[in-house]
Amino acid sequence: MSHIPSPALLEPAVPEPEATRPAQPDAPAARAPTGQRILVVDGDAALAGSLTAQLRRHGHDPVGVRRGSAALQAYSDVELVLLDLDLPDLDGLEVCRAIREVSRVPIIIVTARRSELDCVLGLHAGADDYVTKPYGLRELMARIEAVMRRARWQPAAAREIHHGRLHIDVDSRTVTVDDEPVALTRKEFDLLHLLASQPDTVIPRKQLLQQVWGDFWSRRTIDTHVSSLRGKLGGSGWVVTVRGVGFKLGTG
Repeated sequence: MSHIPSPALLEPAVPEPEATRPAQPDAPAARAPTGQRILVVDGDAALAGSLTAQLRRHGHDPVGVRRGSAALQAYSDVELVLLDLDLPDLDGLEVCRAIREVSRVPIIIVTARRSELDCVLGLHAGADDYVTKPYGLRELMARIEAVMRRARWQPAAAREIHHGRLHIDVDSRTVTVDDEPVALTRKEFDLLHLLASQPDTVIPRKQLLQQVWGDFWSRRTIDTHVSSLRGKLGGSGWVVTVRGVGFKLGTG
């Protein structure tokens, strides 16, 4: 049975309309040297709009989305994620885990969930910090600075992946097998990159669908792309099916 939401429910992985990113006359005309491109993920449009305006005043470059599925499409283009846990489509902890499994992008959870258990679960899910609502703006800005300062000391994520005869160049989005180029579509590359980022891990089908396709998928989407990917790589052994769970990268 297909899972194709109506157009009214689709959430684009792009900045929210200008209504949620109000223009501020006193905002800086240009991004400050220390400013960061920040993804604000919050199901409350009013709160998200207020936060993005404040971030812009402090020299940052904020982008707002309301759905977790949109966050899974947008996180790779930002330097920091501010993530609410109460989202209309996915639980924020699930979004945090999915991002952390494939990316080092710093994540600060900003939520109304105030219990110690919620904080522990958030940090275990991969968040770098946990801030509860209501919060003081100066405290949030200080936490952003602290998290980014720690992130700058971390080694950069791998931009090239070697797996036996397979080579993936993440920056140029090129793939070779035995030094022969393999022409992949955008989604095929995203699927292969996600599997290759965790070569010893079985990635659940649901996670693959959410991170590669977001809201736009049907039951046959992943099977069609896996079949095509195997054919282009030259063998079914490159993508291994683990029945009832998902897929993992093989050795060709």
